[in-house]
Amino acid sequence: MNSTVATPAKPAAATRPGSPVVINEDANHELAIRVEDLNLWYGEKQALKNINIDVFQKNVTALIGPSGCGKSTFLRCLNRMNDLIRSVRIEGLVEMDGRDVNARNMDEVALRRRVGMVFQKPNPFPKSIYDNIAYAPTMHDLVSRRADKDDLVESALRDAGLWEEVKDILDQPGTSLSGGQQQRLCIARAIAVKPDVILMDEPTSALDPISTATIEDLMDKLKTQFSIVTVTHNMQQAARVADYTAFFHMGELVEYNDTKTMFSNPNTKKAEDYITGRYG
Repeated sequence: MNSTVATPAKPAAATRPGSPVVINEDANHELAIRVEDLNLWYGEKQALKNINIDVFQKNVTALIGPSGCGKSTFLRCLNRMNDLIRSVRIEGLVEMDGRDVNARNMDEVALRRRVGMVFQKPNPFPKSIYDNIAYAPTMHDLVSRRADKDDLVESALRDAGLWEEVKDILDQPGTSLSGGQQQRLCIARAIAVKPDVILMDEPTSALDPISTATIEDLMDKLKTQFSIVTVTHNMQQAARVADYTAFFHMGELVEYNDTKTMFSNPNTKKAEDYITGRYG
């Protein structure tokens, strides 16, 4: 008598704390960022507690969890944006290419070129569309000749899916664009300096559904070139765009898993309760 046995999900190849519970066979697993025993305090209040996670190259990793659980705080740890807050104290390791990004001799400007950020609310510079893209590469000496700047601006805007909409108005202010266009302009600005990682802090929360869908499609295309870590409160969005999902709760990383597994068969009761809407 023949019987069909379901094939179990493949567990993580490694057992270190930062590994996902289940491996996504279709995802790349070269390491982009390794985080070990990361703790963060705002004054006396601890906001992150013993975070361990491996972020893989050329994937979308979504951070989910209720408001105030530490998602955005963690995201800002990856390019030291929390350094701008005086009361912050950090312990633990955030490592890229074998180097601790919090080391005293780490060049923060160089780090933020490699780990770019797109914020919740579009924030174009008070400059032309062209200069929004060309400014940072020029400051970092990535380009100097006008022809090279022109090529870079076009390339970044094409990668952000915005070129055809703005190619004839490059001298107009970036703030003259619609909200969705402004956010794509900010993405183009981030990728113009050729980063390794792009951080996105709820990049579509202020956008209409059509603009949101455009940004989600863009993320899927961009992950072939960049590693993307995104914070989202939209469960459907995480399920659509992410290869891996990390669930935060009260400053702790409760579960890190293949996204399909996370939303169909989470490994923890807390993650299941959040995903099914029992709290949030």
